[in-house]
Amino acid sequence: MNYDSLIYWIGMIGIAAFAVTGVLAVLPKGVDLFGATVIGMLTALGGGTLRDLVLGVPVFWSIDSLYIWVALVASGITFWAKHVLSRADIFRLMLYLDGLGVALFSIQAVSKVWDLDYGPPVTPVVLGVVTGIGGGLIRDVLSGRPNLLMTSHELYLTPVTLGCVLYSVSLHYLPQFESVPAILSVALIFCFRAAAIRWNLGVPKCLVSDVK
Repeated sequence: MNYDSLIYWIGMIGIAAFAVTGVLAVLPKGVDLFGATVIGMLTALGGGTLRDLVLGVPVFWSIDSLYIWVALVASGITFWAKHVLSRADIFRLMLYLDGLGVALFSIQAVSKVWDLDYGPPVTPVVLGVVTGIGGGLIRDVLSGRPNLLMTSHELYLTPVTLGCVLYSVSLHYLPQFESVPAILSVALIFCFRAAAIRWNLGVPKCLVSDVK
């Protein structure tokens, strides 16, 4: 298996993990199979879809329908096997895979936007973050859950943003060394997420006094 194939299949695992965690997040709301499947697919595919719509390019899953099938099957399995996948050890594994997926997809998005020369160096960072967290935001809005932007304690947005900024700066100043900064940026995001999952880390909450 070559490097491109490895990245592709890791990406598919990430899509499945996105769908699983997305469905598990809304099951306490009492959603049915159809609702769970829709939410799972939106969580898995929503961020990349928003990115491609902004870029005005063919949406990635319209080119490769395997993304849709992986998200669909993972969502359905999660609904029927929720008692197994909700176990602490299994769910923690899904969170790690989710972290790997968001790291990979965010940096891939930065690279895609940069290659299209779409507003570097800032726009690639913005769309990289949108790719990483967009699906989760759509899920939270539709299900009425507190979203990532309003939940400051969640150490999710921060590592994604840092990784995208690092990679964008590297592409701007060191364009000849594209692969190494990409790997380092993916590693940065994943390590941050893994540490947050392992030790339940979070960013400090703002202390705001009541205004009289």
